[in-house]
Amino acid sequence: MSAAAAAPASPAAKTARLPGWWPLAALTLLAAVLRLSTLGLQSFWYDEAYTPLHVLHPSLSSTLSAVSHTENSPPLWYLVAWVFDRLFGDGAVSLRMPSALAGIALVPVAWGIGGELAGRRAAVATAALVSVSPLFVWYSQEARVYELYALTAAVAMLCFLRALARPARGRMAAFALAGALALLTHYFAVFLLAGMALWLLAVPRTRRAALPALASIALVGAALVPLLLAQGGRNTSWIGAWALSSRLEAIPQYFLTGESGSPLGHAVELLVALPLLAACALGLFRMLERPPSRRTPEEARYRTGAAIAAWLAACGVLIPLVLALAGEDYLAPRNVLAAMVPVAALIAVLGTWPRAGAAGAALLALGAAGLLAVTVDVDLSPRLQRGDWSGLAASLPRGAAARRAVSTELLGSAPLQYYLGGLRRLAPHERASVREVVAAGEANPGAPAARGRRSRPLAPPGFVPAGETRVHGLLAVRFLAPAPRVLTEEQLRRAGLPGATWVLTPGDGRTAR
Repeated sequence: MSAAAAAPASPAAKTARLPGWWPLAALTLLAAVLRLSTLGLQSFWYDEAYTPLHVLHPSLSSTLSAVSHTENSPPLWYLVAWVFDRLFGDGAVSLRMPSALAGIALVPVAWGIGGELAGRRAAVATAALVSVSPLFVWYSQEARVYELYALTAAVAMLCFLRALARPARGRMAAFALAGALALLTHYFAVFLLAGMALWLLAVPRTRRAALPALASIALVGAALVPLLLAQGGRNTSWIGAWALSSRLEAIPQYFLTGESGSPLGHAVELLVALPLLAACALGLFRMLERPPSRRTPEEARYRTGAAIAAWLAACGVLIPLVLALAGEDYLAPRNVLAAMVPVAALIAVLGTWPRAGAAGAALLALGAAGLLAVTVDVDLSPRLQRGDWSGLAASLPRGAAARRAVSTELLGSAPLQYYLGGLRRLAPHERASVREVVAAGEANPGAPAARGRRSRPLAPPGFVPAGETRVHGLLAVRFLAPAPRVLTEEQLRRAGLPGATWVLTPGDGRTAR
């Protein structure tokens, strides 16, 4: 007896003593490491730099006014960003922190979604896919609305699933609040909420209980209509310039390799996709091989969970697609980011189907490993990162900030204005006397609107090329004149590239209208 008592515990016994929440804690910690460790690694890009320059102001009322006049999203994220700006400044880490925290919080919410849909195995798989996804990590490190949009929509989905399971008043109230927050974050949340509403109304036992919650969400949506009309789809012309077929193709590409993963090529996309598709195929095969009369209660739960996830994912993508075909085209991969949560949940449910066994789990683990490899590659490869506007700004000719001016599209000038303090935009029809100009922008513009156009800026009248600088995907071409020359904003626009920024160094310190 003493020998038995002294014998070390078996590995199985040690594993059994681990708390049941340890996989969630491990995945949340992994998500935090992936998002926080490199949060300030990349420079601000166009939209990010525009936010502290033109949207966030010391006054909250001025910030809300700027949201109405310069942005195309509801105000919730900007309120959060304004608080962080006031408390911690407008640096990259500070303004990206709300997105990073939202991305970390998304993991336990994804766990809850998987658990409500099909149980613990699906919870682990859903949280794992979300924690390592290059798409969700990318937007967790961007000072824009998208990751908070994914989080609030996912919380609404979790509350919907719990209300569907037991339509108590408190659960319906939680769904109403979460749905309202999702709408206040991004207009595209309405498509996912529409799918949830239709499902609740289609189930007799939830129909009556859901009406007050759905009415509350509808009231919040109605209150946002004046803001939506005031914003008028501002700065969305790039969407229409991008072929709809290419945008649809980009949605699965974004899910597999993130927004910046296109340079990896289709071979890498296929390597990441194959195990995930195989896991889904295995689950579907196991589901279809047994007739409904022979399915176990667990299999019936899995089937319902898969149907709900597939329905919500379809609503999140197909409704805006129908609107795009009807002429209201705002369908862009980033705008359907929240729909990727039910997509991940669907993959998890199918891959953990009760009779998929170890093969399904192994395929899901292999797919998650592929997603993680892409995420790490983005951190290690500048070609997959945002353009290094900070490095490019440091390479430009030095001098007093007041000696520089900018002529460009509204968003195009934002990164250099952010990193070159005091740089101002040259107003339309304004003339400047300059001796040196630098055209700065993307070395290989990936924006669809830029395809098919020339790849280098033209020399402005009276100027000759004087060298160029390349910094991690960005290009600055320098032009000099033998004596100061007067240039107009219109001349510079004609000579530049789409989205290019002209940095002007006056020859005599004067500008004239």
